[in-house]
Amino acid sequence: MRAEIITIGDEILIGQIVDTNSAYISTELNKIGIQVYQITSIQDDRSHILAALSNAMNRVDIVLVTGGLGPTKDDITKQCFCEFFEDTLVENTQVLAHIKNIFSKYIKREPLPANLSQAQVPTKAKVLFNNHGTAPGMWMEKKDTVFVSMPGVPYEMKGLMQQEVLPGIINRFNRPYIFHKTLLTYGLGESAIADRIEDWEEALPDNIKLAYLPSLGRVRLRLSSKGPDKFLLRQAVNGQMEHLRSMLEDIAVGYEDETSVTQKIGGYLLEKGKTLSLAESCTGGALAQEITQHAGASAFYRGSVIPYATELKTSILGVEAHLIEKHNVVSIPVAEAMAVQATKVFASDYAIATTGIAGPDKGDGVDEVGTVCIAIATPKGVISEKFLFGAVRERVIKKSVNKAFEMLLKEISKN
Repeated sequence: MRAEIITIGDEILIGQIVDTNSAYISTELNKIGIQVYQITSIQDDRSHILAALSNAMNRVDIVLVTGGLGPTKDDITKQCFCEFFEDTLVENTQVLAHIKNIFSKYIKREPLPANLSQAQVPTKAKVLFNNHGTAPGMWMEKKDTVFVSMPGVPYEMKGLMQQEVLPGIINRFNRPYIFHKTLLTYGLGESAIADRIEDWEEALPDNIKLAYLPSLGRVRLRLSSKGPDKFLLRQAVNGQMEHLRSMLEDIAVGYEDETSVTQKIGGYLLEKGKTLSLAESCTGGALAQEITQHAGASAFYRGSVIPYATELKTSILGVEAHLIEKHNVVSIPVAEAMAVQATKVFASDYAIATTGIAGPDKGDGVDEVGTVCIAIATPKGVISEKFLFGAVRERVIKKSVNKAFEMLLKEISKN
């Protein structure tokens, strides 16, 4: 069972927005046994849209389209659907009432004719009611291929996927079961992991596939299988995953969708009744963002300071000026002092401190771009390390974040 995703919009093709819709749709389809065969991004152009629909019909069973359903003249998806299905538009009274209610309740003005025109849908379409916006979705079929059109606004698309599209696909098609399980690891590279598990990987059954997904200091290991029997499939993958985790116990964090490194850190801290604070210079709040994206972080996370300017490390955080003068701002002694001071400022048990040169310029530092010092203050002392993470700013920051959490996790798990 195969699907194709078509995203419509010049804004995607010129890089003005990032296509997150396709990633979400692919993930949700995979959960119900639908393989995404192709993802296509096209212009707001009639001939381009019609060609994409026609080509997709010859390749897949389901075509999911996002974008081009707005009230402006460049939104032509409905008109193209009508042409492709040899259909005409008709006003849907339920959608019309919904549009008027949205304008009355939230926008506080009368809808324009262009807004009301969104209630026009093809006569052959099953209308998919959009609770979160004015543009309805459409479900149509041609030559045993299902075509679904949804708005490009992500939260509207997600609502339609969950409430209308996925249930519709489940009812319409008999599907195989696809099961993935992904192990999160920190601190060992892809090739080193592959060397360690080589014999086990060679002995994997043919119906279970292993994928390595490396990302700047961490590697995700995904086992995948597909078949008709859900129970046997899960049993086989889970059994192999237990073997894999036992071989990588020293670097394994947990399973994706079940935990993350920050959630595991939070779990340890809560279990021990300890707290965490941050002093982020070169990471600029990236550590805090990772922690606070999870509900319940306030139970262990005290807060952070971002002393980006050198003088603020002294005036706000309390690092002694002579220490910076003697060792320079990017140094192990300064990182350690930042971490210790963070535990004092925030009255926390643990603290992470980062100071470095993310680039592209050296700023106040004297070391190479990409030099980062990370320190972890614990109830038993401070550990620290100096790294060289390369010259690409985004890479330096991400690797710093991953390494800092790796170091903290090791310290918390042994103290």
